[in-house]
Amino acid sequence: MQRLIKRYGRFSLYTASALCFGFPAWAEQKNDAVTQRGATQKNVAQEKRLERISIHEKRRVVGGGLMKTQTAPRAISEVTQDYIAKQAPTLSPTSLIASLPGVQAGNESPLSTQAETLHIRGLDQTQIGFVFEGIPAADVFSYAPWNAAMVDNENLASISVTQGSIDLASPLYNADGAQVTMKALRPADKAGGTLSLGGGTHSLQKGFLRLNTGEIGHSDVRAYASFSHSSANLWRGPGDVSRYHVDANLEKRWSKGNVSDVIFGYNQGRQTIYRYPNLAQWQQYGTSFNYTAPYTPGGYAYYKLNERFTNVAFGTIRNDFRLGDHWFLHVTPYGISQMGPNNYGMAVPTANGYIGTQRYDYLDGYQGQNRTLLVQSVHPWEQRSSGVTASLDWKTRHNTITFFYFYSYADHQERQDRFVVGDDGSVTWKNPLTANGRLVTGYDISQTQQLNALGFDDKLSLWGDRLTLDAGFKATMVSRMTSQGVPGAIPFKVAPNNFIPTPQFLASYRITSKDQVYMNASTAYRLPAGYSAYVPSFGNTSPNPTSIPPNNLQPEYFIGEELGYRHNARVSVSIAGFHYNLTNHQISSLAYQPGSTILVSSQIAAGGEEAWGIQAELATRPWHHLSAYLSGQYLHTRLGNNVSTGNDHVPTTGKSAPGAPKYTGAIGLTFDDSVWFGNFNLRYQDSQFSTLMNDQSIPAFVTADLSMGRKLPSFGTRVHPRAMLSLTNLGGANYLSGLGGFGITAQPRTGIFGNKVGASSPVFVVGSAFTAMATLAADF
Repeated sequence: MQRLIKRYGRFSLYTASALCFGFPAWAEQKNDAVTQRGATQKNVAQEKRLERISIHEKRRVVGGGLMKTQTAPRAISEVTQDYIAKQAPTLSPTSLIASLPGVQAGNESPLSTQAETLHIRGLDQTQIGFVFEGIPAADVFSYAPWNAAMVDNENLASISVTQGSIDLASPLYNADGAQVTMKALRPADKAGGTLSLGGGTHSLQKGFLRLNTGEIGHSDVRAYASFSHSSANLWRGPGDVSRYHVDANLEKRWSKGNVSDVIFGYNQGRQTIYRYPNLAQWQQYGTSFNYTAPYTPGGYAYYKLNERFTNVAFGTIRNDFRLGDHWFLHVTPYGISQMGPNNYGMAVPTANGYIGTQRYDYLDGYQGQNRTLLVQSVHPWEQRSSGVTASLDWKTRHNTITFFYFYSYADHQERQDRFVVGDDGSVTWKNPLTANGRLVTGYDISQTQQLNALGFDDKLSLWGDRLTLDAGFKATMVSRMTSQGVPGAIPFKVAPNNFIPTPQFLASYRITSKDQVYMNASTAYRLPAGYSAYVPSFGNTSPNPTSIPPNNLQPEYFIGEELGYRHNARVSVSIAGFHYNLTNHQISSLAYQPGSTILVSSQIAAGGEEAWGIQAELATRPWHHLSAYLSGQYLHTRLGNNVSTGNDHVPTTGKSAPGAPKYTGAIGLTFDDSVWFGNFNLRYQDSQFSTLMNDQSIPAFVTADLSMGRKLPSFGTRVHPRAMLSLTNLGGANYLSGLGGFGITAQPRTGIFGNKVGASSPVFVVGSAFTAMATLAADF
């Protein structure tokens, strides 16, 4: 502001106020016509200058925002705000990265409040690290990402995918060889905001409002807050989904190199759960397989019994301090609170049932009755986690040494409450079922975890910064306790302590200003996921567990190598070859508990796995306002061990890994002349096995999305509206988009030692239907 005053004299105050705070010049000088004309002329000149800058920046956008220039010595792909802003505002972050190389995103709905399936280079979502503004963005114990509850698309600045390695300093303990990092928009220097309203098929709608304060006085404090509400009907079957969301960000710039950001988010979601079919059900019923209406007596698949509630609140303070010419400190404390419940339908025997291994004669209040009682199984769960990441950098001309530390503590409680369903299908959440005074439940879980991780990273630049060598090491110490409170659980309590070392080495060489080669060798780990890896769970009709933990599971360990090449110019190219080994590989199997809609997770100790492949992406800068993007991946996987099941083994050595298609690819086209804009994406995903024995698979599929829009005439110099139409899944393909859970064998067979091995029945995610959504938005 002071610079403007010195340069433009008495006109600058009015012009600056008009630009920064939205006050018209005549509000201060109604009687000075000369001043008013001068301020208006400078206003127009400033607007034209900003427009020229905007057009210039758009010419530098690569692939319509699907590719960004990278220099790190590892494979990284990134979508920017240029791309995100041209997509339907209800898409989840998982869907936004679906075109990047190696990424398989199982989009099941135009609006979702729950985790979606994701695979990167054959690793599933529980093996991928999710980070938002320096904090972990996944369930602490199950590792299910909650990115759909994390941030509104309108507030996303970028999403990057590191396909083959992770950042050692990231607050992760479940990421094998891939990381998804989301960054939020920073508060604007200028006061204003954004209003967006949209609606479409399946009663889809979203309203969004963000307000920016601009700089508050001369305090170097800027902030924004936003609120959104979205809802839709389920596109298959009865039911609906709704979501309320709040984002807030306050930034304080203390001095050069010293910045603090206070970031807060809150999400409240409620959703009728989609039912996952197995292959036989999909072939028989197709997209009509889901929960049912109207209510029929005894119908545990009644849609109102099957709902998921998601409540997430989190906060973090990101601090970057410059301590001198060579020392830099970064500290990020955070806290996260999540709670349910998740609800399901099930049948419970009034007599001769079980709580764990303990038999009951009658349910309390049902003495003398011997029948099946329909109940809603309500799973109240609550999870709290907090932590802090800190790093100290020492920088010289050619060397940067970083020391980092990560601490976190988390606890999780979950049980099952059963409430009787009335004759009309209604449920009153009062007085859960008991037997002999004990809660009738399949599990009563308590988990706690304490983690300390510390390490260092040394980055050396040589030969005029053409050669970069980077070596790092992290040591992680984790104490985790899991207990099962139902009678007869063996084991009822498990408390392993783990020490995991993870070294990493990276190197890159800049051949020219536009060409770079790099290589890296990295390690990572994942602790066993969920409570089913440690303690059993039970139904109520048998003393036998519905899931049994494998004996003495160790952390999964990843060793990977990459060799890559980049060329950054009007046509940018990135190619990477990769190889990795997994030891103590663990796979989650999902199956519906008999007589219920409860999905039971079981852990399969799959031994070792090896993978080779190559990924590539190509993108152009705009040519006649048109830019193109192309990505693809070839992946070959091999299981290294025969897998144990029951009292035998099945011959899985040499088989391909489930959920790892050989070929995936995408094509993107973007048009943007600063008035009209459009984006088209075509994606291909090869067939993939769903069992370790490779005796069942889902077919390959192709999907396409299209969005188009126009910037509308502005209202004065302050309000800039635009309209957009988004079409998802053009052609309305009916397809299975991913695996809900793996299986061992789809066919009964004889094991290696001659024992009979029963068939498993993996469940699948059904891809979203065709969806059209129109959006009208304005920046002001």
